[in-house]
Amino acid sequence: MEIRKANANDIPELAALMTQLGYPTTIEKMKLRFTHIESSLSYYTLVATIDDKVVGMIGLVIGFYYEMDGSYARIVAFVVDSDYRNKGIGMKLIEEAENWARSTGATGIGLNSGKSQERENAYKFYIKMGYAEKSIGFVKSLI
Repeated sequence: MEIRKANANDIPELAALMTQLGYPTTIEKMKLRFTHIESSLSYYTLVATIDDKVVGMIGLVIGFYYEMDGSYARIVAFVVDSDYRNKGIGMKLIEEAENWARSTGATGIGLNSGKSQERENAYKFYIKMGYAEKSIGFVKSLI
């Protein structure tokens, strides 16, 4: 397994992984999204590959605290292909994401994950990786 920075050649697999994560998308839409993401220095995307096949991804963004000095990283997308789960791929992606966050000077890292039955395994995984349940999130559509 190799963990590397994502590139434009990974777009078809990224689209498929977003669909597995519960956000159906097309290659064309993923291409547009990835173009925007890659143009921002605040974003960073890693993929896990096995035999040159993308089997997982993690997308991060750096932000700045209002309530204290410093910056933090936020995991905004994270998924391992359903055929490759429970093989340590997610753990490696998280570890590499945390290493990248540290390299930027971030003092913390966080993510949002629902606690629904369909995300139960993910929730347990985050606890195992040392993440603490902290807050309740709210969303509102602006369109």
